[in-house]
Amino acid sequence: MYKIVSRLLIYGDMPKDTILMELADIVRRMDDGSQKREELLTRVLTQVKHLLQVATDYGFDKNLWHNYLTFLLITSENPFSITCEKVGANEGSVNYFAKSDFKAFKELFDYDFARLEEFLGVDCFSRISDYRAIGKKELMYNKNVSEKVQALSLRLEAARDEEEFFECVTGFYRDYGVGMFGLNKAFRISSGDANQVVFHAINNMDAVMLDDLVGYEIQKKKLVDNTAAFVQGKKANNVLLFGDSGTGKSTSIKAIVNAFYPQGLRMIEIYKHQFKDLSSVIAQIKNRNYKFIIYMDDLSFEEFEVEYKFLKAVIEGGVETRPDNILIYATSNRRHLIKENWSDRDDMEHGNGMHRSDTMEEKLSLVNRFGVTICYSKPSPKEYFHIVTELARKAGIGMEEKELCAEANKWELSHGGISGRTAQQFINYLLGQM
Repeated sequence: MYKIVSRLLIYGDMPKDTILMELADIVRRMDDGSQKREELLTRVLTQVKHLLQVATDYGFDKNLWHNYLTFLLITSENPFSITCEKVGANEGSVNYFAKSDFKAFKELFDYDFARLEEFLGVDCFSRISDYRAIGKKELMYNKNVSEKVQALSLRLEAARDEEEFFECVTGFYRDYGVGMFGLNKAFRISSGDANQVVFHAINNMDAVMLDDLVGYEIQKKKLVDNTAAFVQGKKANNVLLFGDSGTGKSTSIKAIVNAFYPQGLRMIEIYKHQFKDLSSVIAQIKNRNYKFIIYMDDLSFEEFEVEYKFLKAVIEGGVETRPDNILIYATSNRRHLIKENWSDRDDMEHGNGMHRSDTMEEKLSLVNRFGVTICYSKPSPKEYFHIVTELARKAGIGMEEKELCAEANKWELSHGGISGRTAQQFINYLLGQM
């Protein structure tokens, strides 16, 4: 195995602690006798445990070794895979090296662990060649990743040579992309070493769709129209959703990501204290073949907070132009985002019939950078009861409408008032009592 791995060029820069590199080193030490059998056995069992952990995380079954190798291929971000993501495989000279690597991966797919098992007195690799996952696949957070990996794994198993292997892998890159952006819908960030931004996939994102949000048809249409133009490569605007709490602002954005994910839309959630990292985030995603929404939930600023200045520069006004594949969607309970006071008018200027306050202009300049602003106002009692009855119908609650509305009225009086969130909480309560 170590001889095969040593031939990898494009895919050969894996960390030494990866399962593949560890197993290759174990086989090498078995051949040259440089490590005791008991120590090699411990190392092998550790790597099998890691394979089982990967299988548990992503719901892999059948041949776990093949699934693991496939997972390596579709998560390896290198110049070749990223180019294939953008334009597909072409006739470039790099294909020669890629096919050489794929020939090695084909050999790894077909690798026989019998000699290693016989030397160590184990049968673990035979066991994981026909593995049965425990648990229901529909309950898994990484179901989307699992299905893509296993489908490609079966195709690679059937590939006769490196040419077919090449077609399968590059076709996957073209259709789905490469790395975490190709496999996941949404991400958070954290600060890594040397001030590098690290992306973390959000695997348990709410599967809500726009039809699940009752009412607000005009608001949803404005959001859909802007996002549809964006994913189609047309001009689109940054969006601010503002209004009363519990009216569906955040739900609308989650639903938009779910709806447009197959068309290459991804979401990156960023918190206020991370605005200083916005430039680094944009630098890492601006050349990818995806459309990104940078999502800021419950955005607002107090007088003493100056993070909004980072946001202003990124949205519009900095030296570097915002890339065409990035938009900013934000939600807020405040129309103007920044807390305003009567004292803001102390520097009011009067002249030529104009009244201008520099402080107020500074505070309004942020919200003016959002080309689309959508208001989500609190529903009327009639709209609230409509939301309740529709949610009850979708949930299969057979209560009479008159009784349902009466109980919903009692609920909202003691649970935060009229809103879509209150209606959903009331339905959850009824479902819990059934």
